[in-house]
Amino acid sequence: MRLAFMGSPGFSVPALRALHAAGHEIAMVYAQPPRPAGRGQRETPCPVHQAALDLGLPVRTPARVRKSTAEHEAFAALGLDAAVVAAYGLILPRPMLDAPRLGCLNIHASLLPRWRGAAPIQAAVLAGDAETGITIMRMDEGLDTGPMLLRESLPLGPRATTPEVHDALSEMGARLILRALEEAPSPVPQPEEGAAYAPKLGKEDGRLDWSEPSVALDRRVRAMNPWPGAFTAWNGETLRVLAAEPAPGAGRPGTVLDDALLVACGEGALRLSRVQRAGKAAMDAPAFLRGTPVPPGTALG
Repeated sequence: MRLAFMGSPGFSVPALRALHAAGHEIAMVYAQPPRPAGRGQRETPCPVHQAALDLGLPVRTPARVRKSTAEHEAFAALGLDAAVVAAYGLILPRPMLDAPRLGCLNIHASLLPRWRGAAPIQAAVLAGDAETGITIMRMDEGLDTGPMLLRESLPLGPRATTPEVHDALSEMGARLILRALEEAPSPVPQPEEGAAYAPKLGKEDGRLDWSEPSVALDRRVRAMNPWPGAFTAWNGETLRVLAAEPAPGAGRPGTVLDDALLVACGEGALRLSRVQRAGKAAMDAPAFLRGTPVPPGTALG
């Protein structure tokens, strides 16, 4: 088929590569514009943009498309059979949704209608869901509300982390979009029952509220790494918490209970096993404590 591919982060790259390897004609790749990155703040293409360049594919990087008639006309002029969208980051207006012969197909990282929105993987881990998955849907003007073409589930273990779920769903999405294009399954409307929304994350979503139960804080640590990263205030600075685990313990929430970074929560306690000070390397707790003792009674916030 003659396709456009629209995506930006690393999650989307396996799907682009799979479509290219399968022999589909990628008429155009759309990605977010290059942005400053690294110490030198050099303009850097996003992962999909770089992958397209590596494959020798043409790329467009409009900053916005919703009200740009010129972008609508350029998209329609591609003469597409379909557009494949995977975490593109821009909302497509009706003229673009209607331009491809078979419409725009979205690779969404949840079992719709649960976790519509920008951060479905983190939301599933944070909620302690038993499973998540990939839904291939035909896009409409709603937020992840279009009819479903294919769904496949992924069990979530009790220690699931966002990075491992991200990588598994990325590969699953690449496989399922090939099936959707080959098999052309009939669309099935989404049920409204069970719908939930996962909004875009901000820095404050990583803050640990020690009044919460330890099991909830454990899920937040696993859900929010690597970004925005779980963190707490300590000794006048920010301490990132990269790994932790619930443990028995009780005390005033936020209080360190022993010499090994056991912190009291609203219910139970949380053992911090890997941490990072601002501007420093990440360290396992024993190595961190050898250079920076955190005695019992220390208050974290």
